Amino acid sequence: MTKLAAPTAGLLWLAAVGIHASPVQNPPARMAEQVFQNVQVLKGIPADEFLDTMGMFSSALLFDCVSCHAKEIISDPKAFSIATPRIQRARQMVVMMNAINKQYFGGQARVTCFTCHGGGNRPKTEPNLDLQYGEPADDPYAMPFVPSLYAPPAADVFAKYLASLGGADALAKLTSFAATGTYAGYETEQMEVPAEVYVRAPNQMTTIAKTPAGMNVKTFDGRAGWRLQPDTPLPLLELSGGNLVGAAIEAMVWFPATIQRAFSQWEVGVSAIGGRDVVVLQGANPGQPPVRLYFDEESGRLVRLVHWRPTAVGAVPTRVDYADYRAIAGVQIPFQWTRTWTNNQVVIQLTDLRPNVSIDAARFARPAI
Repeated sequence: MTKLAAPTAGLLWLAAVGIHASPVQNPPARMAEQVFQNVQVLKGIPADEFLDTMGMFSSALLFDCVSCHAKEIISDPKAFSIATPRIQRARQMVVMMNAINKQYFGGQARVTCFTCHGGGNRPKTEPNLDLQYGEPADDPYAMPFVPSLYAPPAADVFAKYLASLGGADALAKLTSFAATGTYAGYETEQMEVPAEVYVRAPNQMTTIAKTPAGMNVKTFDGRAGWRLQPDTPLPLLELSGGNLVGAAIEAMVWFPATIQRAFSQWEVGVSAIGGRDVVVLQGANPGQPPVRLYFDEESGRLVRLVHWRPTAVGAVPTRVDYADYRAIAGVQIPFQWTRTWTNNQVVIQLTDLRPNVSIDAARFARPAI
């Protein structure tokens, strides 16, 4: 099948924007068929992209794992390889989708699982009159962006943002922080568990959650990244491609003076979140998915980040919502953020944050199993 993104693409982008000096990357990513059993039509893509592809299936059909896989997966991870009727049908659908894109769209991922399913287990065939005659709905997860003639210039939005956080001088003095708090997600059954967060300029970040199954770790050292989640078929996962770029963007947000120059093209629009007006900036670099930033119009602070990563069946979004800003060392820092993507939704709430502390480089290194 057609590969949508090479594993090194994200690293080349990171090098291009100067986040690090050389395109050093993780060891070559393991392919899906090297990690998982009985992979048929999704061969030749990195293991983390394979899992994102499963996330696309889940989002497009509103299914969870046991909706397609054998019920034995609850107690036996090897049961994921059992080819159930729904898995066999999914394979047929992937082949059909690739054929349509190859024949009519030059191999571009113009038709995806979501194109036909749209959040249902059966493709829709009848018109929806409420959609036809109702108010137009803005899709915040669609990459095409509609700029507004009435929005301020991007430079003004960034200037207001930096001022709202305490100003450029105060921000320049913040070089790191270590924090503790709580983490709640699908793997904790939404129960809050102890968490630690380590951040260091310009773009290193580690999150550690002490879940019932063991330590759940996501880390990015500025060039390479990993995810450790013990209760999964692949406990230690190297980040590649769009996942690596996304990790860099999420780490970079903590040092906002770098964001504007990280992208060569900016467009400005307007929208609303929870009834509050927001100014929206979409940044892009040639050949890469964009990043979208939502700023509260009144305060100027960042309230939402959306970025995308390619998969074998189309691009999938990740959304991070920021809240509970508090002044630390003269800088406004969000003490809560909610990260939502096709495979999970987690809420991190900080309770204590220590700025400008010395952090051992081992905190950002490859986690030990």
